[in-house]
Amino acid sequence: MLTNVRRWIAVGAALCFGATLVVMSLQRSQLSSSPLGHLVLTTPTPLPPLHFVDGQGRPMTLGDFAGRVVLLNVWATWCGPCVRELPSLDRLQASLGGYKFQVVALSEDRGGAATVLPFFAQRQIQALAPYLDTPGTALGALKGQGLPTSILIDRAGREVGRMLGGTNWDSGPTRQSIEAVVNAP
Repeated sequence: MLTNVRRWIAVGAALCFGATLVVMSLQRSQLSSSPLGHLVLTTPTPLPPLHFVDGQGRPMTLGDFAGRVVLLNVWATWCGPCVRELPSLDRLQASLGGYKFQVVALSEDRGGAATVLPFFAQRQIQALAPYLDTPGTALGALKGQGLPTSILIDRAGREVGRMLGGTNWDSGPTRQSIEAVVNAP
């Protein structure tokens, strides 16, 4: 009898996993069918307070970027889509970053700077500054559904766009959407 219970548990787990993959696939196809590319623009919405640290361990919040448009990218070194999109985020920061715009690449890695700094060096990520959420609370606070989750934040600190999954950030409709928010009066 115990063997049958284990089989049913395994079957149930497999069905749940399969259903999760189907839902994620549907969500991704809905996002990619947006006329703006993968980034879905939303009505400006307040964000919860987020506490994290920079690469030197200094405490920070999103308020530290007030007055700038921010692309908050919640990612991890063990996440394949995160790793694939990181070079395009680096190029986006290099070309568009400054007093009007900032990419905040917020790592969920439990190892913190000891994991992320060598990872950036190995992959020659130079324009992005590392930000760390070692307790791993940001994704839940933002009601993110998985990694990577990216949120476009206006100058007033409100969410104006969201994307689940990786993309090429430095070209095409996604970049145009970001530039439209950056260049808005």
